[in-house]
Amino acid sequence: MRNFGGLLAALIVLLAGTLPARATGVVHIQQKDGSVKTYAGVNIALDPSSMRLTTSDGVGTLYIGKAACTAIGQLLKCEPYDATYIAHDVSTHIELIDGTAWLNPSKKTQSIPGSNRKLAPLGVTMTMRSKAGTTVTLSGTADVVGK
Repeated sequence: MRNFGGLLAALIVLLAGTLPARATGVVHIQQKDGSVKTYAGVNIALDPSSMRLTTSDGVGTLYIGKAACTAIGQLLKCEPYDATYIAHDVSTHIELIDGTAWLNPSKKTQSIPGSNRKLAPLGVTMTMRSKAGTTVTLSGTADVVGK
């Protein structure tokens, strides 16, 4: 396992110049009480050291700055362990219990190991749980890749 930076930096090199414009994702946030909020059109931004999920109106951003990552076949599997939610210039640290993100840097659809799910080229899927009992799920395509 490696920090987000090392393998993600390699992913950035592979993806540079190949991303479609305005590709987006959908985020579901389930609170401890069972209520669910869905955000469509979420911008999924990757750079060598982080992943940022920003609402379509640009108000809220979930910043994932640390994750242990490893290459599995053609996919990159990351286990995030640090997240911060930023809205209206206020940052809130989120204590994570667990999580898994899969990234597909290849140009072909790939099967996620141990699952019947497939991940499209440049696709991202993630589930993570916070200590507060909130579950965040993401499905989409990487939108911005920085160098």
